[in-house]
Amino acid sequence: MLQSIVHYSLHFLFPGILARLFFPQQWLRVWGVLLATMLVDADHLLADPIFDPQRCSIGFHPLHSYPAIAGYALAFALAPKARLVAGGLLLHMLTDYQDCLW
Repeated sequence: MLQSIVHYSLHFLFPGILARLFFPQQWLRVWGVLLATMLVDADHLLADPIFDPQRCSIGFHPLHSYPAIAGYALAFALAPKARLVAGGLLLHMLTDYQDCLW
């Protein structure tokens, strides 16, 4: 139960807090972009079962793979126009990684 609370708080509340702190004039738009990066979870539809609370997403799903994460990091570092989306994807991966530690 606590794991789910932490997980979903990090997915929904933490991006909002970051948006409010770092983008005070556009925080709602930024929060929306960060929330939209959760579409990366569409790759869960390829798994059987689709949802397994005991499964670590990192390294299991294609868009949660280490090469994909490296791509998100490269986009964050090298593509200023993609930085917000890439940062959101990296925050998503960090959130999902904490599930692997429980």
